[in-house]
Amino acid sequence: MTAVPLSAGEIAAGVRARELRAADVVAEALGRIERADPELCAFVEVWGEEALLRAGEVDRRLDRRGPDPSLPLAGVPVAVKGRRGLRTAGPLLAAGCVAVGATSVPGPGTPWQTWGLGARGRTVNPWRADRTPGGSSAGAAAAVAAGLVPLATGSDGAGSVRIPAAWCGVAGLKTTSGRLPSGDRTGLAVPGVLARSASDAGLWWRVVAKEPLPAETALPVTAVWSPDLGFAEPDPEPVALARAAVERLVAAGVVRLVRPRTPLRLTDPGPAWFALRTPGADLAGAERVRAENDRRLAALFADAELLLTPTAPTAPHGHEGPGDRYSTSLTWAFNLSGHPALSLPAGFGGDGCPAGLQLVAPRGREVLLLAVAREAERRVKG
Repeated sequence: MTAVPLSAGEIAAGVRARELRAADVVAEALGRIERADPELCAFVEVWGEEALLRAGEVDRRLDRRGPDPSLPLAGVPVAVKGRRGLRTAGPLLAAGCVAVGATSVPGPGTPWQTWGLGARGRTVNPWRADRTPGGSSAGAAAAVAAGLVPLATGSDGAGSVRIPAAWCGVAGLKTTSGRLPSGDRTGLAVPGVLARSASDAGLWWRVVAKEPLPAETALPVTAVWSPDLGFAEPDPEPVALARAAVERLVAAGVVRLVRPRTPLRLTDPGPAWFALRTPGADLAGAERVRAENDRRLAALFADAELLLTPTAPTAPHGHEGPGDRYSTSLTWAFNLSGHPALSLPAGFGGDGCPAGLQLVAPRGREVLLLAVAREAERRVKG
């Protein structure tokens, strides 16, 4: 293996062709975790012995049968979110993935979800140890960004995949509400994935949703830019970084900005989100907000295929917490509405930490998000 960790696609192709051994790939990943996690604290558990046994099973199966189309992710090390993450990882394991451990999530005693607690302490941002990686899929984003694994599962109830993806500089997909199984009674939290590339996120989608990405995408895709969704108050720097990323997409012919007939002004979803999360709360007001925002988003998607925004309103905060700023202010509207959304890296702020560009699509259009993101990675430099 090369010094730079391989992508999920490269690993799977190499293992299926028998140019790589799954056991070697997994051993390399476990070695990286052993070296890096004492400082990163991205994992709550590492399943070294079990992972090597599973990788050996993948190798033996391929040795007997040759290239196996039923193993599109053969030998790919994957981290799962939290100690219960294996419950939802069945399709990945069936596709040949090898689960190497459970990633950190926030510990007890905090209302904020923008940090994680690993087995050795507070999870740190791989770019700056004094900053949070975001959350609640904290360890997942940190592990992917640090190159420990190419894929990690997440879940997103208010931005819990997209915020850490933005702050750690990786791709993070939140799926359409109801599209994949979720145990959340409110319907706000849905499965997602963190990956070093949109192509790898697309492989995850192909396995869990059984919907492949097309080989070609009709470009440019029409898009509307909104720095604040009409109600948020993001800091200037993440807005500028996201807008610069949009301009790169425009210059590369990936998107074409259009002006909607009605400017997008959503109602702040925060109170409605909290009402839905509070047992016994009066939900009439929450449903009015949901219905009105749904109407406004439907009008926007009648004029364009994508909505583009900054992913997070601030740079990653320190471990003392975000103060009175809601890191979710640009993400949780789409948990309330159910639209799929994806965060792509959008460059680095003056503090050396990454920022994100959020792409939002009509419900059920994950393939559009992933295809646009893939083209962005192919065409855009810098």
